[in-house]
Amino acid sequence: MIPSALLAGAIAVLATFFVERFGGIVGGILSTLPTTIVAYALGIYAQSVSTDEFRRAMAFVPLGILLNAAYLLLWRWLPDQLKRLQVRHVLRSTIALASFAWIVAALVLIFAHDHYEPSVEESVFFGGAATCVGLALGLYATRRVHSAPRGSHRVRLITYFMRGVGASVVVGAAILIGRSGLPLASGLASVFPIIFTTIMVSTWLSQGEEVPAGAAGPMTLGTLSISVFALLACWWMPALGPIIGATCAWCASTACVSIPGYLYIRSHCMVSKDHEQAAADQSGTIGTASNRKIS
Repeated sequence: MIPSALLAGAIAVLATFFVERFGGIVGGILSTLPTTIVAYALGIYAQSVSTDEFRRAMAFVPLGILLNAAYLLLWRWLPDQLKRLQVRHVLRSTIALASFAWIVAALVLIFAHDHYEPSVEESVFFGGAATCVGLALGLYATRRVHSAPRGSHRVRLITYFMRGVGASVVVGAAILIGRSGLPLASGLASVFPIIFTTIMVSTWLSQGEEVPAGAAGPMTLGTLSISVFALLACWWMPALGPIIGATCAWCASTACVSIPGYLYIRSHCMVSKDHEQAAADQSGTIGTASNRKIS
């Protein structure tokens, strides 16, 4: 459990570094590569009593990722709404409201699971359905590219350290919950948005509001790679062994989701810039023509 938690902490530090150094678009995709989930998968596999128990825990990860996608979109939507309502502490209110919404939705899922008690196959089906819904949400979130500049301020080492500690605590707690025989709770806990929260809060404080807001859309789309990794790991890790299975699942999810997602968002950015330039040119032409008439 401890090695997995420490690995997750190190990965969380790198994730926030990518967002700050490369901007919200490129950093948003890089920060959502299937990384901490690998640490969780190895940890939960090592302590699982049976293959079905492992598969059930991994199959519920996409449900948590779907909640995280909605959580990220709240970070784009809530600040503007709070400003319109003239709320004084926008950042604190955004954290509180978004976290509350995530927890309530997670509790509803846990209650529904305990009432229905799905089989392993049904759990995998629900995970696949959640991944499809997440894809639609990710495409919706990136239909328009928001400004996502690179960070321009230096971040202190203590800030990076605190981000790593938060991620380590989450993954360690998720593995402990998995030992208690609560696969859904464990799967949801493994993707509790503490890492996304640390990315959003720390980049907001150190780089300004535009960086995390711009990263929300790409991160929403990028998180699908975690869902795909979890679904593939359900079958490949027991069949191929934990190391080879996790490696194959990571490569496949990155190739099928992260890389196409980056190319899609990058092409979207180029189209948006062309439209902006064309609009600017047209505005300049109209302005010049008006000046001539006045003259």
